[in-house]
Amino acid sequence: MEQITIQGKNGLSTILVGESVANVENYINSASVFVISDKNVASFHKDQFPNYPVFLADPGEKSKEFPVIAQIWQWLLENGADRNSFLLAIGGGVVCDIAGFVAATFMRGIPFGFVATSLLAQVDASVGGKNGINLYGYKNIVGTFTQPEFVICDTELLNTLPEDEYINGLAEVLKHALIKDHQKFLYLWENKTAVLKRNRDVIDSLVTQSVKIKAAVVQADEREKGERRLLNFGHTWGHAIEKVSKIPHGQAVSVGMVFAANFSVSLGFLETDQRDKIIKLLEAYGLPVVANLDNNVVFDAMLKDKKRENQFIHFVLLNNIGKAFVKELGIEDIKKFAF
Repeated sequence: MEQITIQGKNGLSTILVGESVANVENYINSASVFVISDKNVASFHKDQFPNYPVFLADPGEKSKEFPVIAQIWQWLLENGADRNSFLLAIGGGVVCDIAGFVAATFMRGIPFGFVATSLLAQVDASVGGKNGINLYGYKNIVGTFTQPEFVICDTELLNTLPEDEYINGLAEVLKHALIKDHQKFLYLWENKTAVLKRNRDVIDSLVTQSVKIKAAVVQADEREKGERRLLNFGHTWGHAIEKVSKIPHGQAVSVGMVFAANFSVSLGFLETDQRDKIIKLLEAYGLPVVANLDNNVVFDAMLKDKKRENQFIHFVLLNNIGKAFVKELGIEDIKKFAF
């Protein structure tokens, strides 16, 4: 088991890669515990849940809206939750997002922890303390920065993950390699077969590497004023694609990363051969590199992105594989490239 820590402003967060969901109660210091999960996760893993009240959300992004949040707040009140209660999320990225937001806001904040059951959650959504919900389909417009007390990444749970959801998670794994770790990029090339077959040792290694990259970035910039913006590589255009097309997050981010790589080439920062290697690796993992959408519609959705400040967006570009940087770009500059 690997243990990685993040010292946030509101406390220490411990990420445990390789720990088992069976041991989750060892990390909870409360007699009043409430569990949030979704119906898909429960269908596979309900027998491994600790014996506490459970709220089961519908799977998918539709649960990251205020009506569902209000239902959970009411459920907590009706079941006697108070400021000493603990909220445990068992699920993927959506479950972690809604549970983190609920915990950060219920009675002005109660402690919480995650058991991340999807690859996307283990390498990204559950780590770092960003808890966001959607507003009219726009991603994570309302949220908080609040660290979970712990995150358990039980990679054994990934065996029940549908293939498309597993591939979605790999998009975030690839993102970490592209922004911070050229050696990880090479590792993904060399171990593609084992990764796609979900070899436990290889997956443990990839999850650990991704968590360490994200933890280091978050530790340096918890509230996303500088360094943490690097984690948005592929997400500015990708979130807009996700909003417009409703394709899964990982697929949208993959297309967004190609958009950012092409933009980096256009601006003279990235060599074309490096861009081509990125595209080939994404394709090798079954991720899309283009989306057949009206760029006018995507661009309009991008203007609602929370990274926008007046007529500028903090856009993440590449100098090389493993070397990303943030550049403040004018809306019109992005528009010229997109069209």
